[in-house]
Amino acid sequence: MTREPAGAGNLGDTEAKCGYGARMAAGGPPPPFAPPPDEGAERREAERVEVEWAVDCETEDTFLFANITNISALGIFVRSLEPLPPGTSMTLRFSPPGGQEPFVLRGEVTWVNPVRLLGANKNPGMGIRFVELRREERLRLVETIRTIAYVRERSN
Repeated sequence: MTREPAGAGNLGDTEAKCGYGARMAAGGPPPPFAPPPDEGAERREAERVEVEWAVDCETEDTFLFANITNISALGIFVRSLEPLPPGTSMTLRFSPPGGQEPFVLRGEVTWVNPVRLLGANKNPGMGIRFVELRREERLRLVETIRTIAYVRERSN
């Protein structure tokens, strides 16, 4: 089974919206990842969909049960009072609603929104980028995200 770079595959509109996918598909290096910029600044390279899904994050020596609060074709944000440090690699296990087969994907923490004891941090957690996705995993992920967005749009 061959693995493609995180942005590879024929993703249509979703890939066109993210420079990352185009760079990776062209064989170029991934963009650098940094902590989130000032509050309110837009830093996302792919459309995100708000969700509330349980996720298991497993590293070599840690098992974290948490919640995904948003998802895109490139990664997820996991709400956690104990986020793992940037650079941490992990296996992610999560199931969208509707009885779909669970996703089991590799990810890497790219930034952390830490708990601030005396500050007003309403959303502590970590941004996790998907890595080593096979083409079929990427396509299934994109289809799931598109379906959620479509259903929400139709219900509004």
